[in-house]
Amino acid sequence: MNDSSFVIFIVFGTIWILMGIAGVIAILKMDGQEIRFGKIGLIVAIPIVIPIIITLTYAAIRGTF
Repeated sequence: MNDSSFVIFIVFGTIWILMGIAGVIAILKMDGQEIRFGKIGLIVAIPIVIPIIITLTYAAIRGTF
């Protein structure tokens, strides 16, 4: 039962991240811009996503998540 607060925190954090992504996409679509990812987008996204994946994988393997 001690982990239930962490699960709630992670779920709400995930919901906020998804809402932020949807908001950015909505703003870009409203301006009529095409949504595409180039090399610069990958250079920005990869250093953000890789540490998150590594951290969650480590926590799942260690059992502290």
